[in-house]
Amino acid sequence: MSESVVALIVDIVKSRELKDRVGAQRSIREAFEWASHGRPTRRSLWPTVGDEFQAIFFTLGDALLTTSLVRLALPEGVDCRFGLGRGETVDVDEWAPGTIQDGSAWWNAREAIEETHRREHGTAPYLRSWFVTNNEGESGTVALVNGFLLLRDASISSMRPRDRRLTAGTLLGYSQTELARQEGVTQSAVSQSLRRSGGAALLAAHQELRKGQLQ
Repeated sequence: MSESVVALIVDIVKSRELKDRVGAQRSIREAFEWASHGRPTRRSLWPTVGDEFQAIFFTLGDALLTTSLVRLALPEGVDCRFGLGRGETVDVDEWAPGTIQDGSAWWNAREAIEETHRREHGTAPYLRSWFVTNNEGESGTVALVNGFLLLRDASISSMRPRDRRLTAGTLLGYSQTELARQEGVTQSAVSQSLRRSGGAALLAAHQELRKGQLQ
């Protein structure tokens, strides 16, 4: 039986408007490498066609944390959408130069990123992520995760560069004193930034998801 995984499709927001698309793609690969350090992935990020990338995670919790860190780490002017799909993956042609895959995880990830586009251009312009699974027993998980993604993306979209750096550091386990030293500010300034920007709330949300052992 095939293993259930979380497939991720990534595309670049407003890629045709970027002056340096090659540089943007490089920054995305570097952000994923940094964000996934120390956390196993089923398959690390790889480029596909145009401005798309793909990756495979063992758990939904890992996919959510990694995509949060990636958005926080990207440089100003570069942003991504994420379609997360739970299901199975299968290799279509083992003799191809690069592994070609199919399966329900990819169908669901494609549906998720299309839904992200639809909502982004509708009533949720801040939205960058969505989750889809065809497992009928996971309806509660789908609602919980997409509710989290709506709030997460709204929060990150409104953050300033320093807010993002501090939030990323907090998610990675750095103390406020360590972050203050890195930024050349006081610990009190870090605390105020995290409260004002929503970074502290995002940390608490990820901690609650981790307690639930989101698979």
